Amino acid sequence: MKTPAEVVDYDPRWPLWFAEIHAVLAPHLDGIPHVVEHVGSTAVPGLAAKAIIDVDIVVPAPSMVPAVISRLEAAGYRHTGDQGVPGREAFALPPDAADYHHLYVVVEGNKAHQDHVLLRDHLRAHPADRDRYAAHKRELAHLLTSDRSAYVDGKSALVAELLAKAGGSPAGGEPGRTGA
Repeated sequence: MKTPAEVVDYDPRWPLWFAEIHAVLAPHLDGIPHVVEHVGSTAVPGLAAKAIIDVDIVVPAPSMVPAVISRLEAAGYRHTGDQGVPGREAFALPPDAADYHHLYVVVEGNKAHQDHVLLRDHLRAHPADRDRYAAHKRELAHLLTSDRSAYVDGKSALVAELLAKAGGSPAGGEPGRTGA
């Protein structure tokens, strides 16, 4: 499956894709207390984004993370560690994934989880910031085909600013990559 490398207008199908991904994940998480959240830009109506659904599996305690990792690996996902964002465990897709997505496991209320939710909710509630963020992502979009890290790095100052406006705390260092 090819990684989307273009910033496109908001697609009303994105919440439906999230629901499909959630339905695929649900049987693998049976018996483990969790919430599955749609985060990132595709979770913000009206926000331009890469067509990548960002999914957080939120567990109430760090002790539950290994069990979720094990279940996801059994489902075909490959655990790729925190990818430089403490408190956020990332996964590569199984070969048979129907929808391209980023999958993370976070502990409820940790910085990685808060960053995802605060940015999403702030952009949903503040159209001017949503539009400013969309314009900035479009300015950087040319980097998606040549230097994805530069694209992410290019967004980091604005993401930090928006997280601060949303009540986020810089505690623990740089803002986590939000997937947005």
